[in-house]
Amino acid sequence: MNVSSTLGALRLIGFLEGCSFLLFGLTMPMKYMMEIPLPNQIVGILHGILFIAYVMMVFVVAREKKWPAATQFWAYLASLLPFGTFVVDAKIFKHYA
Repeated sequence: MNVSSTLGALRLIGFLEGCSFLLFGLTMPMKYMMEIPLPNQIVGILHGILFIAYVMMVFVVAREKKWPAATQFWAYLASLLPFGTFVVDAKIFKHYA
């Protein structure tokens, strides 16, 4: 993955955003079942920052690469679904690299 390009940066941010989303699967039980809220707060902040960065990078790359509306839609939708950023990377982003 070439991180020096905007698409490479998007792919990296998408991977990190997807990982942070999945980390909620570990930190939510810690917060609600074990009453340990700190890990969830840390993951929440990181996920929020990565989510915003992902959405902004999709916008930048979509304008740069002149993506059709359908491609943009799937890229944005992926940020809302568990494993979504991993799927969109394999199905869409990889083909534009």
